Amino acid sequence: MSASVALSLPNLLTYGRILAVPAVAACFYVPGNAARWTALAIFIAAAITDFFDGYLARMWKQQSALGRMLDPIADKLLVSVCLLILAAEGTVGNWSLIPAIVILCREILVSGLREFLAELQVSVPVTKLAKYKTTAQLVAIGFLLAGPAGDEVLPGTSLIGLGLLWISGLLTLYTGYDYFRAGIGHLIEEAS
Repeated sequence: MSASVALSLPNLLTYGRILAVPAVAACFYVPGNAARWTALAIFIAAAITDFFDGYLARMWKQQSALGRMLDPIADKLLVSVCLLILAAEGTVGNWSLIPAIVILCREILVSGLREFLAELQVSVPVTKLAKYKTTAQLVAIGFLLAGPAGDEVLPGTSLIGLGLLWISGLLTLYTGYDYFRAGIGHLIEEAS
């Protein structure tokens, strides 16, 4: 792989999204609302790169194997770590852990399925609904990161985030089933 591919702007945006993950997490070790707003700002910047890295790679014909590998990893890291942080600090709890668990389980299961199918040289393309699912997750997590600080500015911010998390969980369940259904034939074929 050439340095120009590794250092292309789309790949740099993906690296930035990966680096945003520990930065968002670090904010939750600092008390006060300013840290939550900082976490939200970093998260929003990272979420925006999720759109632009793929868009620019296609527009500038800079798509690469590295980008195709790192982009979903960056997405999964950002979503998973934020959900874990929100659960640990209590914004997501009780019944709202259900959609968070669904989201985390789906990400692991689909990653495993994709890895297995890649060994068989079978590609499972990302669907439009899966892109909507990712967008719903990112918006939900944005509201939840604002959490109590957001409630002071816009009452109900946390409730909106929790409602969107449930919607995201349902979309996640459906898209996970969709991927599994697309790959099950190959799994059965390989087993026999």
